[in-house]
Amino acid sequence: MGTMIPLSQITVGLDTGMSTDVIEMVLHAGTMVKFVLLLLFLFSVVSWGIIFFKARTLRRARIEDRIFLELFWAGGSMGQIYKESRHLEESPLAALYRTGFAELSKVKKEQVKGSAGQETLSEAFRNLDSMGIENTRRALNRAKLSQMTRLSKALSFLATTGNTTPFIGLFGTVWGIMASFRGIGLRGSASLAVVAPGISEALVATAAGLAAAIPAVVFFNYFSNKINVREAEMENFTLDFLNILEREVAAKFQET
Repeated sequence: MGTMIPLSQITVGLDTGMSTDVIEMVLHAGTMVKFVLLLLFLFSVVSWGIIFFKARTLRRARIEDRIFLELFWAGGSMGQIYKESRHLEESPLAALYRTGFAELSKVKKEQVKGSAGQETLSEAFRNLDSMGIENTRRALNRAKLSQMTRLSKALSFLATTGNTTPFIGLFGTVWGIMASFRGIGLRGSASLAVVAPGISEALVATAAGLAAAIPAVVFFNYFSNKINVREAEMENFTLDFLNILEREVAAKFQET
């Protein structure tokens, strides 16, 4: 009986052989296929850079939003909340509050001038009228749009990568197959040994296109969902902020 070869050695041999074969196929591919593979590689590198950057940005936004909400609902003076929120640079909610505070400072210029922002939220809002609330509403909506633009930045590239790289890879494959059949015609031979190498080299482009597209699509959907959550949080905060203003204005009219 012959000596049996362990399965682990066979697996390692297959893995090594497969990796070597892929590298050889890339090196022996035609000029157009190599150009397509280079283009797909660039798409993939940029996509992964965006993925890591966006994951970090959204994670910090979530953490800093939580910190800001604790600060906001703890009460205290407007000036103190504004001052303590300035270091929360990645928080969309903190950015909305700072925008609202700036607009309130313009509307309540006479009231804020003497107090230097030391009154509580309730005291600061007491003399606001409906025009001041409407101005603040518009400022908050502009700030929300600005934050959504910031959070969504570069996501369109992931969508483009997911939509186009499979077709770019397919183009490389079709081109490679065309070149293979042309070679078959020139040689006058159609044996498997002649056809298989050229087709396998061409199919590498399709595999590379899918390898670039799949992570881009997965993370585009993941980040889109996370951004929708942040948008809902901003909408809720805007409503809460404006409700506070409206309650104070209503209380003012009841007192008069």
